Amino acid sequence: MTKSIIDEAISSLYNNLSPRETICIADLGCSSGPNTLLPVSQLIRTIDKERKNKDYESLKFHVFLNDLPNNDFNTIFRFLPTFHESLRKQNMGEDGLFDRPNCFVRGVDGSFYTRLFPSNSLHFVHSSYGLHWLSQVPDGIENNKGNVYLTSTSPTSVYKVYYEQYERDFVTFLKYRLKDLMKNGCMVLTMLGRKNEDRFSQGCSYEWELLATTLKLLIAQLYFNLFSS
Repeated sequence: MTKSIIDEAISSLYNNLSPRETICIADLGCSSGPNTLLPVSQLIRTIDKERKNKDYESLKFHVFLNDLPNNDFNTIFRFLPTFHESLRKQNMGEDGLFDRPNCFVRGVDGSFYTRLFPSNSLHFVHSSYGLHWLSQVPDGIENNKGNVYLTSTSPTSVYKVYYEQYERDFVTFLKYRLKDLMKNGCMVLTMLGRKNEDRFSQGCSYEWELLATTLKLLIAQLYFNLFSS
């Protein structure tokens, strides 16, 4: 669902870029594993297709993969040889010569609710299903007992503090990305949403209620085993 939006955004960015020598891309909340590099592959593939159609010169890609310091960046780096090989194969011409995009990948640790990059250093920012994570547990949720997040049984005051925390975090995120992005840079953010005001219209609370119930049963079983032994 998001591919066409991302393709259109990155193509428009590339066509309005001058000079077309280097594109700096940041993927915020990249996680780790074999799927981490898929968005980057898609972005490079789209730009390189656009470049070849217009017969422009090759360009360099600087890719910054960001996540919290405890993210498994080593796993990502182990996938880089495979990633570069896939780029090599997709750019092999009919004559067998290799027109490879120069792609340099770096890991950037830290919360995306802080400054991560020098001012005016990025052309494109991408984040997929990362911004629903808050910078911290909100203050004032003590009366949300028995729950691990918002549920149908949470008091109205708990809804309010979660909303206010997210509002502060999202404003902070946008403020820092405004500093990071170059003039005419762009950003594509994918996040969960709903079409009406019912917080639980699409079952958004079900998994959290199930998790809370499971944790309570687990703790009860641990206490039972502890005091019965």
